[in-house]
Parts: sequence; C-alpha cells; structure tokens
Amino acid sequence: MTQIRRARVLCVSLLLTLLCGAPALVSCSTDEQAVAPAKKEYFKSWNQSEALTALKEYVEDVTNPSSPNYIVADDRIATFDMDGTFVGELYPTYFEYNLLEYRVLDDPSYRDKAPEDVRQVAQNIRDFVRNGVALPAHFDMLHARAAAKAYAGMTLSEFDAYVKAYGTRPANGFTGMTYGESFYQPMLEVFDYLKDNGFTSYVVSGSDRFICRALVEPIGIEPNRVIGMDVRLVSSQQGEEAGVNYTMGREEDLIRTDSLLIKNLKTNKVLQITQEIGKVPVLSFGNSSGDVSMHNFCLSNEHRSAAFMLVADDDVRDHANREKALKLATQWHEAGFHVISMKDDFLTIYGQGVKKVDFTF
Repeated sequence: MTQIRRARVLCVSLLLTLLCGAPALVSCSTDEQAVAPAKKEYFKSWNQSEALTALKEYVEDVTNPSSPNYIVADDRIATFDMDGTFVGELYPTYFEYNLLEYRVLDDPSYRDKAPEDVRQVAQNIRDFVRNGVALPAHFDMLHARAAAKAYAGMTLSEFDAYVKAYGTRPANGFTGMTYGESFYQPMLEVFDYLKDNGFTSYVVSGSDRFICRALVEPIGIEPNRVIGMDVRLVSSQQGEEAGVNYTMGREEDLIRTDSLLIKNLKTNKVLQITQEIGKVPVLSFGNSSGDVSMHNFCLSNEHRSAAFMLVADDDVRDHANREKALKLATQWHEAGFHVISMKDDFLTIYGQGVKKVDFTF
C-alpha cells in the first residue's frame, strides 16, 4: 500500500471514529435509524369532544405568530375557578364547608370554644349534608363570616398545616382518594397544556385564599397565582394598632383575624383579577353562576378570548344532579360559553382506582 493510500485510510478511520462519538449527529450503524424526540402527548384523560377541539384550536391560533389573532406570551392569561372546576366539590359539598363543619362540631381543640353564630353555620352545613336540609339564603356570606371567626388567631403556617392535615382524610363518597387528591385529572392536563404553550394560569376562587394555596401546592400553582376569599391579617404583636403605624419585628408571625375583607364571588372576582393581575384574561374556566362575571370580563378582551363552563352531569362516577347539570349546560351554551361535560368529555374524572360509593356520616 502506498504511503498516500495509507494516509487516506487513516483519515477515513479517524473520521468514522469522530462521527461515531457524536450519535446525535449521525448513526454509524446501517441497522440503526436516528430517533426523533417523542412529541409530548396531551389530554390522555379526555374523550374527543367539541369543547376539547375548541380549546386546542384556540390555543393553536393565538400562539401562531402568523395568525391575526396572535397573542404575545405576556398577555396569555388564563383564570380558573377551583371548586367544581378542577377540584371536586360533591363530597357532598365544598372542601371549605366540610372543613368548617369538622372544626366547629368535631375538632376537640376548638368545638367547645366556637361562638354560637359560628356553631349555627356549622350545623347548617351538617343538616344539609346529612339530611338534605336547604342552606339558608346568602349562605356563602354566612359561611365566610363564620370561617373568619373559626380560624382567627391561627398563624398562617398553623392554618396551612391544619388545611393539609384535613386534606389527608378520605374523601366522603369515594374510595381510593383523599380530599387533598380530589383533582379532576383532565383539567390538570389543561394546566399542563397551557403552560407548555406560554400561558400563565391563575386560580380565582370563592374559597379562602390560604385554603386554595394549600390545596393547589401539589400541582405546582405558585402562591402568588392564587386569588380567593380574604380575611384581615395582623402581625402577632400588632394588637389593635393600625399597620400603617406599627413596625413589625423580625421574630413575629402573621395572624388571621376574624375580620372578613372580601368574598371572592361574581363581580368581586373581576375586581380582584384587575387589582392583582392587572390584565384581562384571554381564557376563563368555571362551573357556576359565580364565574359568569369572570367569563364576561374575559370575553370583553380586545384579544381573541374564550370561556369554558364545566357541568357535573356524570351521576355514575360522581355525585351529580344530572337534570340540573343539563339545564345549566343549555344556559351556558346560550351565554356563549364552551361547555365541558364530565360525562361525555372525561375519560376518567379522578383517575384510576377511585370509585364512587355512598356517603358516610
């Protein structure tokens, strides 16, 4: 072999060695094919449906830079109600109602200390849950004021621990699930899909802000993206002195008071979104009349926007009033909202291993 030929063979050998050391660029085996990264699969818990198609078409349109409806990432704001929208509320009532009933009527550390008006609200909840007695008119406000009193004096860390401890209890009316695990799996996939498409999602709930923060922590919703009912807070040594006059020390805690600031329902949701986010959402998700104002606010956006209402029409896998749900579905359609049917659109609600059973008391 001539010297020139030996040099050429050596060069080819070195080139193959280098290429085989960089498999991302080329495969050195004729039996192997380059494997493209797997495309992420969304909506595994959904059936194909009109609402899901509408959501995907909307997102694809407003995230396409070539579309006249393109929305920059900073303006891709999505707001979600919590109870009944992505967290269960039919066991047999809201988490925060169940929590108040427990604290006032069953918790040995508090039940003998509860004021009479707070005890009456807790009894209203118990009578509704156990005997089907209708709740008094404007009960959302009665509950909010009672809850403010029932947890007054707790530090924020104590209250967070209290909520999370109750969340470990088995969810009434189900096996295989605690209260803290009662997320609608298909809706969690919506959060994931929106995040990957540049949306920022906020929880905007009628429930106590700090209850919401404790519940959504496991699914990665940051505390500063949670808006809810609020009570007045004070520092632990502040007493009755106004915060504008008092200087908090480094060793102090923040304490809940019995003073209700706002019940975050209906138009109050719009006011709180405006004050805390400062932008009009382009996507809104809810399940009740308490969310209509938020939806209307969203649909007033100068950008292309969309609003979705979830209806609890599955009386096989959940504790639903199907007749009521179907009436609401018609109402929401007529209002211009996309309707998500739990029965038809959800392949699973709470995930595998969760089964609906009779309520226990």
